[in-house]
Amino acid sequence: MEAREQVTARRDGKLAIALKRNTWTIGLLGILALLLVITKLIQPSYGFAGVQGLAISVLPLAFAAVAQACVVIARGIDLSIQSMMAFISVVAAVMMDERSEGFAVLVVVGVVLLGLLMGAINGSLIVFTRVPDIVVTLAMLFVWAGSALLVLNTPGGGSADWLRQLTLGPVLTDWIPKAGLVLLVVVAVIWLPIRRSRLGLSLYAIGSDPLAAYRSGVSVGRTKVFAYMLAGLFSALGGLALTASTGIGTPVPGPYTLMSVAAVVLGGVSLAGGRGGVFGPIVAVVILQLLRTDMTFLNVDTNLATVVQGLILVGVVMVGSLLQMRRGRK
Repeated sequence: MEAREQVTARRDGKLAIALKRNTWTIGLLGILALLLVITKLIQPSYGFAGVQGLAISVLPLAFAAVAQACVVIARGIDLSIQSMMAFISVVAAVMMDERSEGFAVLVVVGVVLLGLLMGAINGSLIVFTRVPDIVVTLAMLFVWAGSALLVLNTPGGGSADWLRQLTLGPVLTDWIPKAGLVLLVVVAVIWLPIRRSRLGLSLYAIGSDPLAAYRSGVSVGRTKVFAYMLAGLFSALGGLALTASTGIGTPVPGPYTLMSVAAVVLGGVSLAGGRGGVFGPIVAVVILQLLRTDMTFLNVDTNLATVVQGLILVGVVMVGSLLQMRRGRK
């Protein structure tokens, strides 16, 4: 009997720790649920078709947010994410255009490896030159953006049918969009094993205190390169999502870098590094997109929608700073 009580108490303790660790994400899920109710009240016809359209529209940005979160957790920042996405998008579209479905599988594997290589180049330049992350990635933004325009200077190319079908329509029920399920499965399969590995712990260690991590035996340079490789990987997936959702390559994508930083901040990842995860930013992306959708339903100027998003982010940063100050006093 006592052993059973000990097991129950241990399980309850783990649950309490998990809830405390994910309090911010749980709060965001509550806000998202409230926004969905508000959306339904504003637009009574909003249903499963709207949810599927929302999932498809947020897919590239969600991958961009995850890419940015991996770097920010390691106390860095990557301004080249949107140009890496553009480069991957056009390379994939050009290579898949009028090719067989089987060849498209090889293309997808190839561009994912290319994304890892691009991230490794970014990270290696930062580590070996010791130039600040923001400067190196700003320079690489122009390098990858120029490379994308060299491959395809106008939208074009094509996408394999099986790749497009991964993002279109529902699965099991009309209320579960394929795009959302693909996003969660892919991120979970990649991130969860890394998060629980020694490399994952090293990411958080160098984000919290690089010097302390170094003294504990963590290879700071190698871990930082790994963080940027993860960013390159998820950027490649974001570029593939762009090609899959539009059916063509996009050499000049939207403002994914700035929006990814916004999602990371709103998603509870500390810009100082060492705190947060990747699922909070995904929920934040959906919230930001749903806010814009609601304002469209209300016939609000899109410029005002951008102002509202900015004000929300300022509020989140202020609240985060106050919470950090309270923790410091304790």
